[in-house]
Amino acid sequence: MSLDLLMGIAGFLLILSVFANRISDRFGIPGLLLFVGIGMLAGSDGVGKIQFYDAKLANYIGTVALSFILFSGGLETKWSEVRPIVARGSILSTLGVFLTALFLFLSSYYILRLNFEVSLLLSVIVSSTDAPAVFAVMRSHSLPLSNGLKPILEFESGSNDPMAVLLSMGAVSILSTPDFNLVSMLDDFILQMVIGLAMGLLIGKITGAFFKRFCLCYMGLYPVFGVGITLVTFSLTQLLHGNGFLAVYTCGIVLGNTAFMYRRHLIRFQDSLAWIMQISMFLILGLLVNPHEFDGIMLISFACSLFLMFVARPLAVFLCLIKSGFSTKEKIFISWAGLKGAVPIILATYPLMIKFPNSQFLFNLIFFLVLISVLFQGKTLAPLARWLKLDKENHG
Repeated sequence: MSLDLLMGIAGFLLILSVFANRISDRFGIPGLLLFVGIGMLAGSDGVGKIQFYDAKLANYIGTVALSFILFSGGLETKWSEVRPIVARGSILSTLGVFLTALFLFLSSYYILRLNFEVSLLLSVIVSSTDAPAVFAVMRSHSLPLSNGLKPILEFESGSNDPMAVLLSMGAVSILSTPDFNLVSMLDDFILQMVIGLAMGLLIGKITGAFFKRFCLCYMGLYPVFGVGITLVTFSLTQLLHGNGFLAVYTCGIVLGNTAFMYRRHLIRFQDSLAWIMQISMFLILGLLVNPHEFDGIMLISFACSLFLMFVARPLAVFLCLIKSGFSTKEKIFISWAGLKGAVPIILATYPLMIKFPNSQFLFNLIFFLVLISVLFQGKTLAPLARWLKLDKENHG
């Protein structure tokens, strides 16, 4: 395919996605679902017939996109709102992810009778709440949540990816390495979290101090500097064996709560860039999917979704929020807000990349589960908040 044609197709798909988002707002269909659908229509089984099977490239694009989405989410996070829930949010983003994976594994292995390898990988890959999905739903519905619900949801979704990545990589290692050491995995997790948090704080503080002390002269250079900071923060943290996702999210929080010239301009640009990354990521993942392979997995995936939405996630949330001050209604809402999105699909490309047994079946299973989560949970989140009277209007 020539560069001229490739550029035209990419531009057309992006423009189509913008109109799809308008349809999302008007009819209440989650935008992420439409973006994926456009990618599938353009793919090998759709009208576009674009042949795309490169799981490694999709993984790279998804990783870069997720970095910018998390950085943008951090920039828009108000520390004054997040500070009171940091402890509980941290428990949800670590222990909560582990418990969700455990309960889903028990359900899929002992009740649905999936084999051990698929049950283990499925449970750890879909265990985290997806930041792009949560940010998109919050933004599209403008949910005016009360009592610190929005901060804890945004903080949990923005900080729980390291745990899901660790569990996923650990599961792959357990299944492929006979002499796997669990203690080493735990040590590695602590090291990744500490380095990721430290690098995010350090680079965020240094960048904020630089912006306060020096002027870049041109307003347009601030977004360029922000893009560079995102890439350097992720890369440097990963090279130091830390977690780059946690680092860019933390760096974003620090910068977003630092006063400097053109800060709002930087935040608005990063928001636009996050939209581009989000749309591109879901389009690529949609291209990677072959819908004709869904026949054998739809019922199984639907059953896994039910266990995840109504058993695994609620049990994990209620256990992690014991004596937290959140009411039963608020815990129910937090449970239902555990949306799945691009992150599980990106993580599902790792078994594909290494040609792991049943990796294509697992990828399709997770992909369809994500579609169910985005459709049902994403579409009903705002009505549920109103029904439970958790929006600010109902609190006067």
